Amino acid sequence: MLAALLCAGVATFAQLYSVQGVLPLIQADLGVTPAQSALTLSAATFGIAVSVVGWAAVSDRVGRKRAMVAAILVATLLALASAMAPTFPLLVLIRFVEGCALGGIPAVAMAYIAEEVHPAHSALAAASFISGNSLGGLSGRIVAAPVAEVLGWRGGVLVVALVAVVAMVLFVLLAPAQRGFRPRPLRLGEIASRVLEAVRDRRLLVLYLQAFLLMGSFVAMYNYLGFHLGEPPFSISPGWVSLLFLAYLSGTWSSAAAGRLALRWGRRRVLLVSGASMILALVVVAVPWLPAIVAGLVLYTAGFFAAHSIANGWVPALAHRVPAQASSLYILGYYTGSSVVGYFGGVVYSATSWLAFCAFLGLLVLAAITTARLVLPRTG
Repeated sequence: MLAALLCAGVATFAQLYSVQGVLPLIQADLGVTPAQSALTLSAATFGIAVSVVGWAAVSDRVGRKRAMVAAILVATLLALASAMAPTFPLLVLIRFVEGCALGGIPAVAMAYIAEEVHPAHSALAAASFISGNSLGGLSGRIVAAPVAEVLGWRGGVLVVALVAVVAMVLFVLLAPAQRGFRPRPLRLGEIASRVLEAVRDRRLLVLYLQAFLLMGSFVAMYNYLGFHLGEPPFSISPGWVSLLFLAYLSGTWSSAAAGRLALRWGRRRVLLVSGASMILALVVVAVPWLPAIVAGLVLYTAGFFAAHSIANGWVPALAHRVPAQASSLYILGYYTGSSVVGYFGGVVYSATSWLAFCAFLGLLVLAAITTARLVLPRTG
């Protein structure tokens, strides 16, 4: 089970984020703007956003493992097809449908764990899946860019897709058969009432907003940093820029640290401090000096993952009767922010400057901090 979940995370997030490290190459090859090139990522994350609630309902009927196998199989085939898309509009369309398929993994994985793993070991199983997510996202980014410098962006995306194929096959072979699953009929009225309950609590709405604003600003930073560093005075190639994605490792540390600090300080204080560290990091990233940019990026990444771990864990704690629906809505906000801000950040960057772009992201983070401070409880 642990190995299967790790492979599921790798297969999902490696192909999802493979294009992020090669956006400047996509722009140059297909003759589009930076913001348009980012649509190759935004389309996929938007596909995940609009599909997670539907996948959760489908899995109630057909089973968790069956839903995950179908999702990962279709998504991986589409990942292979995306590397051969002849036109930019077709590439964006394939990536959107691929994202719709990928939504079946994060939407169903936690339910699969809850039903098939003993409660004493469920945290370990969940951690294995999250580790696969992190490993997949990181490998997709740092593998695609160096390969793309030799074989072009299509070659880079194709190599990552082949990695996803291997991980997919391992997941199918290793994932245990369903034993705890009990099928439930699709009752749309019941689903709708639960979703409505999950949007009536303004505290939950603020947490969904945290996901939208913080994830959106985070993805936008990584989307356009490559363009900024590819210009004078830096003129760094995408392959070398992709090494900055190793800053993600700071998020592995900060998310765990945030959980420990929340036990002492409370969730709200840790969330606010994490957001404030992101704003400070943006000030550092705006300095036109490579060591400052690297240091700021590490701090920005650590701050985001700390905030995300707190907000994500707070959702089911507040949504007492509808935790599944509330968690799905958090994922919806998370990936919608990635799609919307991930695109419009490029519009700001292309129309203004790197300094103005950083200020734009700072305003988004400030809005998140302000709403959290005004609405979220001091304790809990």
